[in-house]
Amino acid sequence: MTRLRKVHIADILILFYMLFVVVITLYPFLNVAAKSFNDPTDTVKGGIHILPRVFTTANYTDLFSAGSSLPAAFRMSVLRTLVGTLTGVFCCAMFAFALSRKDFMFRTAFTTLLVVTMYVGGGMIPEYLLIRNLGLINSFWVYIIPGLVSAFNVIVIRAFIGNIPLSLQESAKIDGANDLVIFFRIIFPLCMPVLATVALFIAVGQWNSWFDTYLYARGNRGLSTLQFELMKVLDSAQSISSSQDVYSEGLRSAKRNPEAVKMAITVIATVPILAVYPFLQKYFVSGMTLGAVKE
Repeated sequence: MTRLRKVHIADILILFYMLFVVVITLYPFLNVAAKSFNDPTDTVKGGIHILPRVFTTANYTDLFSAGSSLPAAFRMSVLRTLVGTLTGVFCCAMFAFALSRKDFMFRTAFTTLLVVTMYVGGGMIPEYLLIRNLGLINSFWVYIIPGLVSAFNVIVIRAFIGNIPLSLQESAKIDGANDLVIFFRIIFPLCMPVLATVALFIAVGQWNSWFDTYLYARGNRGLSTLQFELMKVLDSAQSISSSQDVYSEGLRSAKRNPEAVKMAITVIATVPILAVYPFLQKYFVSGMTLGAVKE
C-alpha cells in the first residue's frame, strides 16, 4: 500500500512539473500572439497575457499594406531558405560521404582541416574582403555560397553514415554500382533522419539570418529579407519609445503602437518555422537500417 502511494505521489509530482514546463514554454508565444492581435491603442494599457482584449488584425494589414517592403522581404526569406537548405544539405551529405570512405586517401587531412575551421576563423574583415573579391556583394548567392558546407553538419552526417552497415555498399559494388549510385540509391535514403535534422538546422539559420543582409546586400533593396526588415522596425520602435515624433517606414502611415507592430512581425517570422517542423519530425527516428543486414 505504501509503495502504491509513493508511485501515485511521484506521478502527480511529475505531472505538475510537466504542466509547469508547458506553461512557461508556451506563455511567451501566446503572449506575443495576443499582443499582435490586440488593438494597438489598447495594448498601451498593458495587462494582456494569453488572449487579446480587443481583437483586431490591423497590425498585420498595416504591415502588408501597399507600399510596404515586408511582402517582398518575406518572399526573399522563403527563397533563400529553400535554396540554402537544399544546397546545404546536399553539399554536406556529399562531403560527409567522402569522409566516411576508408579508402579516401586524404580522409584524415580533410577531417582535420574541417575540425580546425570550427575553432579558428579569419574574422569579419577577411571574410568581407573574400566575398567582395568573389563578386558576391549585392548578389543573391551571398546568402547561399558562404554557408554551403558546415563543419558541424558534416561531422554529424558522417557519424550517421558510419553506423550504416558497410555490407550494403559492398553488395552494391558487386552488382556494379559506382560511388554516385551508392550515394543516391543507398546512403542518401538511409540518411533521411539525420538529413532532416540538418535541414532543420540550416533552415532555421537561413530564416533567422539578417546580419549578412546588413553587411553584403544592403545596397540591393530587392535582396532585403524579412529578418532584416524586422531588425529595422525594432530599431525604429526603440526610437519611437524615446521620441514619439520619429516613425519608421512601416509605421509612418498608420501611426500605431510600435509594440503591437513589433509583436506582429515576430509572429510572422516565427510561424513558418513552426509550420515546417511537424513535417520534418517524422524523420527524427532511428533504426531505419535495423534488420537490413545481419552481421
